[in-house]
Order: sequence, then C-alpha cells, then structure tokens
Amino acid sequence: MKVMKYILASALCMLVSTACSGTKKNEASVNEPASEETQTETVKKDGKTLIVFFSHAGDNYSVGNIKVGNTKIVADYISEIIGADQFEIVTHKYDGMAYAPLTELAKEEQKNGELPPFEGTVENIGQYDTIFIGGPVWWGTYPQVMFTFFSKYDLNGKTIIPFTTHEGSGLGSCVKDVKKAYPNANVTGEFSMYGHDVRNGKERVEKWLKKIGF
Repeated sequence: MKVMKYILASALCMLVSTACSGTKKNEASVNEPASEETQTETVKKDGKTLIVFFSHAGDNYSVGNIKVGNTKIVADYISEIIGADQFEIVTHKYDGMAYAPLTELAKEEQKNGELPPFEGTVENIGQYDTIFIGGPVWWGTYPQVMFTFFSKYDLNGKTIIPFTTHEGSGLGSCVKDVKKAYPNANVTGEFSMYGHDVRNGKERVEKWLKKIGF
C-alpha cells in the first residue's frame, strides 16, 4: 500500500510539472529545447504561391559559418518542388556578426520593438493567394526584420503557411505572431525543421508539402 501511494504521488507531481511547462511562454534563447512540428491539414492552393523568407548566412549555431542560410535552403526546396515564386527579406545589418553578439542584438531589437529596414519590394502581392512565411527562430519568434515586412504588406484574406528553422525552439510563437499580424488570414500548415538537418532534408520538406496538399 505504501508503495502504491508513493507511485501515485510521484505520478501526480509529474503531471503538475508537465502542465506548468506547457503553459510557459517560449521566451528563452534560440536553443531552448522543443519538438519539431508539422501540420497535416490540407491547405487550399488555388492561384499563385509566394515564399517570403529571411535567412541568415554567416555564423550560425550548430552549423558554423555558412554561405547559404538554413531557411533559404528550405525555401529553395519549396520553390523547386511546387514552383513557387520567392521574395527574400534582405538586410545587411547582421553581416559579419559572430553568433553570440548577433543573439544579443536580436534580443535588444525584440525588447525595443525595432523594425529594421530591408531591401526591395514585392511586385503586385495581390496576385498571390497562398504565401509561405519562413525564417529562423530568434528568441522565440521570427527576427524583427520580418515584422517590418508584416507592417508593410497586408496579407489578410490569404492563406499563410509559416515555417521555421531552429536549433531547439521549434515554431516558437511564430504562428501566433503571424495570426496577430493578419487576423483575417487563413494561417495553417505550419512546419519547422532543425537547421543542422536542412542540407539533407529535402525529402522531409516534400512529405510536409504532400501532407498539406501540394
């Protein structure tokens, strides 16, 4: 009987601990452990499709100094598989920065609500019905430069598919933040992948796209 009481008490403690962890907001660094996630709901894909993404080359956690950013590799897979157009959010603010100071700068930008500028424009964004939005997860969400894009382009009424690359944060709050930016969009089909896996991850991207109807 004492053994049974001990087992029940231990199980209760584990349940309480799990519930607390599940409600904790993902505010820690980009390396906070989290499971990768996929969405299996079929996505309506009528009309043209655009991939909007930010990707950081240079010094990255786990993969070192890379010439092509992790998120760009995933964006390129998507373009190759489904023939979507691309718009890369380009800023030179982070060029040449080592990983540690970059994470500190990203933290300050988020804290201050900064909206760094980016280059170029999307021509006739109204022609696109479905838009993939991709980026690395910096401090629990997309980099602030992506929020600059959100502030400039109205994607309400469109189907938006968020995707991320990360080293432990999964999707973070990216889906929630996209829904907040575009409350009248159909935000669905989300996907995340570890950055150190993307170079051998084309098959996984293909499976995800197939699951959501592409």
